[in-house]
Amino acid sequence: MPLTVYVDGVPHPARPGQTVAALLLATGRTAWRSTRHGGRPRGLFCGIGVCHDCLVAVNGLPDVRACLREVCDGDRIETQDGATLPGPAGERA
Repeated sequence: MPLTVYVDGVPHPARPGQTVAALLLATGRTAWRSTRHGGRPRGLFCGIGVCHDCLVAVNGLPDVRACLREVCDGDRIETQDGATLPGPAGERA
């Protein structure tokens, strides 16, 4: 049964088990976050949750790794600027 997920307020069909990153790539988006300093675009890089380049906000929770999070019906995925999690300088731009 198809799911409906909202990306920046726009509804998109999704499949059960699909990751947020896979959904975003399927919609043609290759970048969905910008760096805190410089506003450089970021999206999927490593695909295994290590690099933290694919961070998005899901249902109001920031810093969700899009490559690891499976979509759920009704999810609200939002573009994110920077990262809010603390980390060593340069780790999360």
